[in-house]
Amino acid sequence: MFKGILIEKDGDDYRAALKDIDEALLPEGDVTINVAYSTLNYKDALAITGKAPVVRRFPMIPGIDLAGTVETSDNPDYRVGDGVILNGWGVGETHWGGLAQKARVKGEWLVPLPGAFSPRQAMAIGTAGYTAMLCVLALERHGITPHSGDILVTGAAGGVGSIAIAMLARLGYRVVAVSGRTQEADYLKDLGAAEILDRAEFASPGKPLGKERWAGAIDVVGSHVLANVCATTRYGGTVAACGLAGGMDFPATVAPFILRGVTLAGVDSVMCPRPARLEAWARLARDLDPAVLDAISSGIGLGEVIASAQALLQGNIRGRLVVDVQG
Repeated sequence: MFKGILIEKDGDDYRAALKDIDEALLPEGDVTINVAYSTLNYKDALAITGKAPVVRRFPMIPGIDLAGTVETSDNPDYRVGDGVILNGWGVGETHWGGLAQKARVKGEWLVPLPGAFSPRQAMAIGTAGYTAMLCVLALERHGITPHSGDILVTGAAGGVGSIAIAMLARLGYRVVAVSGRTQEADYLKDLGAAEILDRAEFASPGKPLGKERWAGAIDVVGSHVLANVCATTRYGGTVAACGLAGGMDFPATVAPFILRGVTLAGVDSVMCPRPARLEAWARLARDLDPAVLDAISSGIGLGEVIASAQALLQGNIRGRLVVDVQG
């Protein structure tokens, strides 16, 4: 038996609870993992509360991230005792995820734990930090450098935003942070943001084109915020879009793209191919100061996950929530 968060649904009765789960019920996979840490992400909170149709199969253990050690393996790439990370691949949606003390998954979904990080540090990064790195790589692929100009980061006090700011600042970019939480200004400046803007400036319908301000941007919000970010991006700039915290709609015009040559680069972390994942984690090990992780993360136990999911959806969580599943 092992402990985990289990989501069950009977008709309209949708519930999540911390339960003792029989190991024989673990899904198919060629690697079994003793999970040390997981995380609580926005998608996990939606799954636990049932406020969006994230879970596709029931019962389900949520948790799109995990870090731990291999307990058994039929995969030639992994041996007993290896440290591993998993981000995405539908875990917590269609396959039992990381908010439990054990997991069984396909070895091809795993990434070796970088030597630069402990399992807890890897989860302080988690899908949010790995996604932030994919966004930085997207900007770089489109020729954006520290000399290009300011980089805008929306949802700045959240997990993706916090790590994006820390990495971009360390790489020499001037970062402008956008947040609806003005009380987090000191936190964002400590991460490396040079300027803080109120989200209200971007949240309402805007003009097809505005003053050219940013060489590039990382957006986790979508909707009017993304439309306004694109409309104010400089000629030849790139916007990496990776989230929809403000909505899935995109009420924009083609003007920024056909009149200013702006690139809108979509960033997917869930089904991202393995080579790109390995590159992202290698760059995180090189470009992210591990000391930052203490400032952007806080820890909870499995018993606190369900209450914390509500707080996360209400916008009351700063940075990353790391879950000690063994604690």
